[in-house]
Formats: sequence, C-alpha cells, structure tokens
Amino acid sequence: MKIKKVLINLVVFLVSIAIGLLLAEFGARLVLNPSDFLSLEVVSDPVLGIVPSPSAMAGFDEWGFRNRVVPATADIVAVGDSHTYGNTARMKESWPYVLGNLTGQHVYNMGMGGYGPNQYFQLTKTKALSLKPRMIIWGLYMGDDFEGAFSMTYGLEHWAYLRALPPQKVDPDVWEAPPSDTWDKRMRVWLSRHSVVYQLMFHAWIGNRVKGDIQIRSASRFYPGVATSLIVPEKHITEAFRPYGMFTRLDQQNPDIREGMRITFELLKQTDEICRQNHVQFMVVVIPTKEMVFSEYLEHNSELPLDDVIDKLLVNERSAREQTFKFMTDSNILFVDPLRALKKSVGQGLYASSAGDMHPNKNGYRVIAETVAGALKAREGSK
Repeated sequence: MKIKKVLINLVVFLVSIAIGLLLAEFGARLVLNPSDFLSLEVVSDPVLGIVPSPSAMAGFDEWGFRNRVVPATADIVAVGDSHTYGNTARMKESWPYVLGNLTGQHVYNMGMGGYGPNQYFQLTKTKALSLKPRMIIWGLYMGDDFEGAFSMTYGLEHWAYLRALPPQKVDPDVWEAPPSDTWDKRMRVWLSRHSVVYQLMFHAWIGNRVKGDIQIRSASRFYPGVATSLIVPEKHITEAFRPYGMFTRLDQQNPDIREGMRITFELLKQTDEICRQNHVQFMVVVIPTKEMVFSEYLEHNSELPLDDVIDKLLVNERSAREQTFKFMTDSNILFVDPLRALKKSVGQGLYASSAGDMHPNKNGYRVIAETVAGALKAREGSK
C-alpha cells in the first residue's frame, strides 16, 4: 500500500512538472518571439540545398524566413545568409529590420544561414520579385559566399550550367550537423528546435556572456591553431578571431575560390538584369569579415597567435574586395560598403561575445543598417 501511494505521488509530481513546463512554454511564446531563441529545422532541397522544415515554423513566417508574416508586398527585400538573418541577435535587431525602422519602409528579411549567391539568385527571381518590391538588396558576405557559390554550383546538378571547370565531386551540404549518437544529444537538439523555455534556461542567461568573455580571453588555448584574441583595454576591444577558416575561403591562389568569384559575378550580373527588366532597383551590401574590421589592430601584430594567417587573410580579402567592387562598378550595380563605419565603431562591442561565433551582434547589425540607410537617403537626395 505504501509503495502504491509513493508511485501515485510520483506520477502526480511528474504530471505537475509536465503541465508547468507546457504552461511556461505557452507563456514564453506569447511574450517572446520564438525565432529569437529556436534553432530552425531544415530539410534538403535540390535547388537551394536546404529549406525550412514545414514542421518547425514557430516564430517564422509561412516561407520559413525570419518575419512575422509574408506580406502581399514589400518596399525592400533583403536577401542573404546568416548575417542578413541576424544570427546572435533578435529579429528586430537584424540589419533588415533596423533598416526598415530607420527608413520607414517595409523591409522583408529573406536571410537564411548557409545560403550564398546561388540561393540569393534563386530567391530573387522567385519569391523576392513576387512581393513587388521597389528594391532588392543582397547581403554579400566576404567570409564564405565565394566558397558557397563554388560548392553549390559543383555540388548540385541544378547549377551545372554555371560550371566552367571539369565536373568534380563536391559536397554542397554546409549545414550537416555532427550526428547525435546518444539519446541525450538527440533530446538537446530536439529541444533547441522546439522549446523556448529550454533555450532560455541553458543558452540565454547572463552566465553565457561571462562564459563568452572567458572564451575570448583564452581563445588560443581553447582552440589552438584555430582562434586568437585581441585585447585592447584602452579602446574597449575584447574580441576573438578564427582567421584560418576565413583565409581558406578567400584564398586567391585556390582555383575553386576564383571559380566561386566568377560564378558570383555572373549571378550578380543576371540578377541585375532581371531586376532592371522588372523595374526593381538592385543593390549589394558587401559585409566584411571580422578580421578586416579590426585590421588596424591585427595586421602585422607579431604578438598575436596566428598573426601570419591573419596577414594572409587580409591581403586576400582586400584583393577579393577590389575585384568585387570593380566588377560592380563596371556593371553599374549599386553597392554599399559598411567597412569604414564598422571600423569607426570597433570599441562599441560589434560582435558576439564568443570565441566560436564570429557573427555581429545587435550593435554590428545596426551599423550595417545605418550605412545602408545613409546610402538610400543619399541616393534619394541626388534624384
């Protein structure tokens, strides 16, 4: 009898906890935007590589992008990768959202992590134009978009028409996560995609900022041969960098990267032509790597671990930027370069407090949005 009573009490206790968690989840979703916390579940696609899973749309719009709803029309559509999506920041802190607030125009965010020029092009001529915008803006990230163009073109048959090199085996899947081989890992992955309460409890507390600061200061020890730190107290700079990966994705001696640049330029040209045919303005915001933003403090700094890699990265990124700007200038494609504004703001904490995530935070995205808004205002004033 005593055992039965204990079991009943245990069941009541567990049910109470379950009901409490469900109510907490319901309340959290009412008060908070789930897309600010949940990881987006994706499925494979033969054209785009991946698309949002229909089973995981909480906080995202019907197309799976980071907006409340898909509007009938939009003034501006921003197309890009995780830097346009707004990784490490809330929906309303992403640069497209801030741009909308600054300009008073309706800006639709069509950013998706891992996307590149091929996906930008496909989304532009399909979904973006269907919103009848006056302008489409690409967020072209120097850190990996050229590599992404190569991987998609040579990894998916849909893009074979863009190839100029002999066919080769390339894996286009930049989204594949390490396999969750234990039940607890599988559970954590599932919760990260479906529970706001879980994300709040384990990934959104102030303790994570303290953890990030520790990671940054010890980046070369935590990630030997991969990461390094820059600490300049008088300039309020405490940042980590992962330059090796950036260098390999911008290496101008690598024929795959040069081919990715050629493909990117071709897609930029085609996009501009399509936009002109539809009486839509086309603009590109060129988002630099974190290393380029802090180049004044990083370049030729022999006291830093990986200083040789940083120097090579900066040389190659400058070359890639020059080629990109020349192509767009010669092609009469409008572009915006927020590098100068980002450089002026390096002491304002522009990037995520982490040695593993190199995305901007809300401050960095705001600088990008302000630069684009300034360019739009100047353009309107010149008419």
